[in-house]
Amino acid sequence: MESLDFIFSADGPLAENIPGYRMRTQQLEMAKAIESAIKADQQLVAEAGTGTGKTFAYLIPALLSGGKVIVSTGTKTLQDQLFNRDLPAVRDALKVPVTVAMLKGRANYVCHFHLDRAMKEGRFISREDANYVHKIQAFAEHSATGDKSELTDVPETATIWPSVTSTRDNCLGQECSFYKDCFVMEARKKALAADVVVVNHHLFFADVMLRDEGVTELLPSANTVIFDEAHQLPEIAGIFFGDDVSTSQLMELARDAHAEFITTAKDCLALPEATAALEKSVRDFRLIFAYEGARMPVQKALALNNFESAYAMMQEKLSALTEVLESQAERDPALESCWQRGLALQQKLNSWQKADNANLVRWVEVFTQSVQLHATPLSVAEGFGKQLNAQPRSWIFTSATLAVKSDFSHYLGQMGLGDAQTGYWNSPFDYGQQALLYVPQKMPEPSSSIYTASVAAAALPVIQASGGRAFVLCTSLRAMREIHALLKEAFESNGMEYPLLIQGDSSRSELLERFRKLGNAVLVGSQSFWEGVDVRGEALSAVIIDKLPFAPPDDPVLAARIDKMNSEGKNAFMEYQLPYAVITLKQGAGRLIRDETDRGVLMICDPRLITKHYGKRIWQSLPPFRRSRELADVEAFFVEQAEAI
Repeated sequence: MESLDFIFSADGPLAENIPGYRMRTQQLEMAKAIESAIKADQQLVAEAGTGTGKTFAYLIPALLSGGKVIVSTGTKTLQDQLFNRDLPAVRDALKVPVTVAMLKGRANYVCHFHLDRAMKEGRFISREDANYVHKIQAFAEHSATGDKSELTDVPETATIWPSVTSTRDNCLGQECSFYKDCFVMEARKKALAADVVVVNHHLFFADVMLRDEGVTELLPSANTVIFDEAHQLPEIAGIFFGDDVSTSQLMELARDAHAEFITTAKDCLALPEATAALEKSVRDFRLIFAYEGARMPVQKALALNNFESAYAMMQEKLSALTEVLESQAERDPALESCWQRGLALQQKLNSWQKADNANLVRWVEVFTQSVQLHATPLSVAEGFGKQLNAQPRSWIFTSATLAVKSDFSHYLGQMGLGDAQTGYWNSPFDYGQQALLYVPQKMPEPSSSIYTASVAAAALPVIQASGGRAFVLCTSLRAMREIHALLKEAFESNGMEYPLLIQGDSSRSELLERFRKLGNAVLVGSQSFWEGVDVRGEALSAVIIDKLPFAPPDDPVLAARIDKMNSEGKNAFMEYQLPYAVITLKQGAGRLIRDETDRGVLMICDPRLITKHYGKRIWQSLPPFRRSRELADVEAFFVEQAEAI
């Protein structure tokens, strides 16, 4: 087998076969550390700065290891990129005979059973959906995978998708008349047979914790598990190690039960009455909560008018529907499935209400159409630790943001990685030449009523100097909307003709495409744009951050974790809140410089970066940009940039 030194060298197979490849010392060192961890069945936590080339650094030792490898990514977009672009490129360059498969959650695959039923029912929310369903049917007849991302004619946000895909709840499994043609089962078969399987974090934890058939079947034979974008794991693991139930599950049950009335049980007149009553009780429960986007502790939810009576009504109507379904269950596997789902949802609602587990924090999240009832663990370390030690294999965790000043203790503690090796590789970019960190003077405290207006006012001359070409990243949706409105007004009154975009106007990918094409736009965004966004070149030359991204202190899970840490004599701020803010800020700052030719200004408006004792720890964790508090330096930076072109 060829050595890593040769593979990554200037005249090795990567340089020969991959356009634009260049030898990077950091990439080679990281690949060697991963190779060593794989051989020794060790855990390795590796931070690699932007531009290191961490994807190749983990793929190459993984492909050469000869064992079965699971690679888990942060998003389905990254999953598609790995499977369709990076893996084939590396495999072809190395000429290794490995088989590769991709596995997504079942909601990503067209379901023949639900598609057939939707066609027969003909009940669609809109004319668009009626049009889309025919395109989906044609796609299902000819597609090899059934992966809805391949059907670009139907938007991912189309309301038809839930009617033509399955969920873990409503899949009939082997009882399904379309089982032999099932796209999900076919994807799983391919994954079981493949050497390298690409999944995403949500699927990994959903399957491992819910004992679905997918990753749980893959894990026993896997020699190596690699998590890319591993900084997302604590939050995602928390979702699946907990116990949640959503009103949308009740609505889906009512919808599916009503569909069975139409197709299978037309003579059971109690069924549509029971489904309608459950749907009404769910809508009434949603109306108790004033607005979407709210996250509240259980105590606050219980204090709302009619919460308990509306919750009890939902339970009563669910129980009534479940009784009707029990009487019909023998008629058809789909009716029996609905009955079993009803029983399971009754148990979940009762369990959430009783709150028997003291290690779970109960809280409520409100969406436009639904309410999610969460019970989240205070720590995922113990639960995840059981997976880590189930059998010998290597576990690799990598991201551009895992450490605070090259210290990994916060992440290791969160994930229960007491035995892990760690590795830290700086970016190969020349940050001192390529970027400037600007912290404006005379900013009020972030708690001040004039803070948001001051951010917009301070950002304006920077946007002018950069000629638009800016992201304004906000720590809350409220600040995002306010800053957008203030910038819009300022642009109009100052004759600044930069296109102004805001998160939510269209999908993230569409907004980014518009931003790139316009070339001088300003995009105001919140959480969606802090990570996983890659805009190279001059289109993005300034990133403006309104505040240090401390998690909101009224977040119910955070508040419970802080109380627990403080009661144990720990300093929750220094050990938990500050590291969280540093890792999030590093993600936002990482949007600015994406390759060797990028240049730009990172503006952090928050004066606490300078005035507070912990500020130094934060900016020392950021890339080593030149630093300034003078607007004149920002203006000079952009003049230099213009002259260099």
